[in-house]
Amino acid sequence: MPPVATGTTWPRVTTSAIKGVTDGRRLLDPTGHHRRGVWFVTRHDHRRASPRPVPSTAVDYLDAATAAPLHPVAREALSAALTDGWADPAKLYTRARRAGQLLDAAREVTADVLRVRADEISFTSSGTVAAHAAVLGGLAGRRRVGHTLVHSAVEHSAVLHAGQRHTADGGEAVSVPVDRLGRIDLAVWSAAVARPGVAFAALISASHEVGTVQPVTEAARACAAHGVPLYVDAAQSVGRVPVPDGWSVLTASAHKWGGLPGVGVLVVRKGTRWESPYPADEREFGRTPGAVNLPAVVASAAALRAAAAEAHAQAARLSALVDRIRATVAATVPDVEVVGDPTDRLPHLVTFSCLYVDGEALLHALDRRGFAVSSGSSCTSSTLRPSHVLEAMGVLSHGNVRVSLHRDTTEAEVDRFLAELPQVVADLRAEAGVVGL
Repeated sequence: MPPVATGTTWPRVTTSAIKGVTDGRRLLDPTGHHRRGVWFVTRHDHRRASPRPVPSTAVDYLDAATAAPLHPVAREALSAALTDGWADPAKLYTRARRAGQLLDAAREVTADVLRVRADEISFTSSGTVAAHAAVLGGLAGRRRVGHTLVHSAVEHSAVLHAGQRHTADGGEAVSVPVDRLGRIDLAVWSAAVARPGVAFAALISASHEVGTVQPVTEAARACAAHGVPLYVDAAQSVGRVPVPDGWSVLTASAHKWGGLPGVGVLVVRKGTRWESPYPADEREFGRTPGAVNLPAVVASAAALRAAAAEAHAQAARLSALVDRIRATVAATVPDVEVVGDPTDRLPHLVTFSCLYVDGEALLHALDRRGFAVSSGSSCTSSTLRPSHVLEAMGVLSHGNVRVSLHRDTTEAEVDRFLAELPQVVADLRAEAGVVGL
């Protein structure tokens, strides 16, 4: 296992990350106390980790909103789960029962972090698949009520694409605008969900692009007043900040919290009228088809528990670094706009736009300097169209950079980025003939 970044202290996992498979009811809690069943052994090592050697080709990874680096707990759990978690957990022989215990334990750990029932959780092959199922299943379950989907203008593209499928099939989608901070207009939202024929509503918990936290509690209250189920895309929140109550359906993505890619979470609360949009399949409570990647699910559940245990301390540390980025970029780069809410935001994410600079050229220039960052919407960056989120906010989209930090991000990495960014921007502007700013 690679050492932890300098200046941070994290739980370490013993070489036997999963053992004692008996009843499979619990994973170990981060304090190190285990219960019978499948369990993860975690020890807190309060000694500082040794400095990590930095090769000449090292890159400061600042794109955790796309995918956070694998949590050390996940790495250890994956290795152990590959031994006991490859059989079909639905079968009855011994090895399958051991795999089933692993799956049950991972589901209970995830349910515990999300404060829901274990049988309300289904694992999918990605966060995108979970989002598609959430929207299309919610609409299918309420088709006798109506055919209108209400969503914010700043939803993830996965939600918008599901909405486009719905409208292509004859349904209606109503987009609720946001202000320049990226927050929905609650009055418009309330009026939209009050309309006759509204079947389902979708609201992202916090923007994946600018970090602004949405008023989920108030939006959920408006939905409840008119009997409309609310779906919350919590991909950027789970494992980092609490998700407010009041929702009926929720999704998350494991590689956002330090779990493995290829694991999504779909939560459908009891009593919600939701119908799987897929052909019938008995797996995962009939919500999503196909076998889950059990080792990846187990490792992701272990990472989620560890991330949740660290969340408060990490939020304070990363939020201070984001404050530094926001202030320094505004002070050192001319003609720049730092977007998103400066206070009511995710702790790890900041976005800014630089006038007179091409976003793709800026990303390549930063990459050559050893910084991995994102630009515009991470899911539409292969197109020439500006980010739909920034467009909806009415803010500058030229030369857009999204910086998102993770548990291994150091102050030194942030300081190096801030020291080099002004010259990178100035050089690109000079190449474009823009001088004297």
